Amino acid sequence: MYQVSNVYVICAFAAIGGGLFGFDISSMSGVLGTNAYTNYFRVDGGSRQGGITAAMPAGSLVGALASSFIADKWSRKTAIQVAAVIWIIGSILQTAANGIALLVVGRIIAGICVGIASAIVPVYQAEIAPKEIRGRVVSLQQWAITWGILIQYFIQYGASFTGGGPNHPNQGTAAFRIPWAVQIVPAVVLLGGMFFFPKSPRWLAGKDRWEESLRVLAALHGHGDINHPKVLAEYQEIEEALRFEREEAVSSFRALVEPRMLKRVILGMSIQMWSQLCGMNVMMYYIVYVMQAAGIGDPLLTASIQYILNVALTLPAILYLDRWGRRPSLLLGSFGMMTLLFIVGALEGVYGAPNTDPNLGAISWALVGHPSVSKAVVALSYLFVCTFAVTWGPTSWTYPSEIFPSRIRAKAVSLSTASNWAWNCALAFAVPPLLWSINWKMYMVFAAFNGAAFVHMFLTAPETKGKTLEEMDTVFDSGRPAWRAVPKGSRLDRLQKEIEEGNLKVAAPGATGARGESEKGTAGETVAVETKS
Repeated sequence: MYQVSNVYVICAFAAIGGGLFGFDISSMSGVLGTNAYTNYFRVDGGSRQGGITAAMPAGSLVGALASSFIADKWSRKTAIQVAAVIWIIGSILQTAANGIALLVVGRIIAGICVGIASAIVPVYQAEIAPKEIRGRVVSLQQWAITWGILIQYFIQYGASFTGGGPNHPNQGTAAFRIPWAVQIVPAVVLLGGMFFFPKSPRWLAGKDRWEESLRVLAALHGHGDINHPKVLAEYQEIEEALRFEREEAVSSFRALVEPRMLKRVILGMSIQMWSQLCGMNVMMYYIVYVMQAAGIGDPLLTASIQYILNVALTLPAILYLDRWGRRPSLLLGSFGMMTLLFIVGALEGVYGAPNTDPNLGAISWALVGHPSVSKAVVALSYLFVCTFAVTWGPTSWTYPSEIFPSRIRAKAVSLSTASNWAWNCALAFAVPPLLWSINWKMYMVFAAFNGAAFVHMFLTAPETKGKTLEEMDTVFDSGRPAWRAVPKGSRLDRLQKEIEEGNLKVAAPGATGARGESEKGTAGETVAVETKS
């Protein structure tokens, strides 16, 4: 069967799995402002709406925890396809929902898909991509999420005008059934398209399918030439890393809690936790409520601008993350979001007042009679989204996917992603009553979380750009403080240069001149070479 070999195409297509998460976010946020949804399911903010919203991240938590078992046994590629099938089932149930019970079941099932995809798609991308563009292609996951949010939001916005419009007292259910049905389409495309993409070369190597691994590496990084120096260098590095892991003879579950690895697991889980506690997904889920509290005339349309900005401002991160690095993105992002949230909270606290409008039953605090302040809150909300999109949005997916060794990568990333969904679920359930009870003080709480994230990342997150996945042990186990610069250069580049100069022979299945002996490197080092069959 024909297989695509362009890394950008492979990683962009796999990122459709992230797009499904985006579809879900805006298919819920978009319907909150319609009478069709409010009247049919009899929700009006509060804990009932929080429970419906939290159903998807609850399912995602389960999916994330289960994802590593599927990905390690049947491959990363197969796990993504399994996720697509689960999404289709969940979307059908949501579309057919005749009450809250079936809607919640459908969202839980769809959430299982999102949990699997959000954990495994970045792993697949990271294992496919060369180190020079790994940050860029894994960031496509976040860009796909933003595109999913935007596309589904405008589908929902258009559907909201069916049945007399969102404010019609007897608006029909097509306003929410159409967008929930449309989200089946990308999952079908993902399921079918993945048949034409390769399995991860690192997963193949871990299963001792060395010839397949080499062919995939050659197709991805050597234009099909298995004797290409870069292909042989990467093959050698993967082989050495796997041999070292097997010599340690430690199970993958036990390895997760070893002190040297546990700190990385905690760091990965913390990054995903802070990506939720920064307040971004709260803004995405409940932006309509925020706009209503600011006294905006058409909150659905005004909120759509936020989604456009989210898409547009993720692009610079995709283009430049591998240039400016992961660490600056995390630190500058936390500081910027903290500052903006403190300002918004202060404006809401000073100029806001308890809500007395019965038509805004979901909120208890509103900006009334201060149009300039309302515009400032909206503008600051947009700046907040832009800050997240350029910094934490793509980096929070990239960093956890690249810092773990092969034998625990899927399990560790699944734990990191499970942290994301656990906090996502908690916030989705807690924010509606939180908005009601402490209103503007909520901004201060999330601003404080961003301040804590800044300190945490400064102390514990070293730079990883320009390093291969196999070099992360060196980055994290060197004893160097996180705030100290990591030495430039990569072992892969040195291996490639030695192979090009003829000072190192790598025995690989099918490669010409392969020898099962030791060869002297230019620096007098001995590199063990072993023929694989």
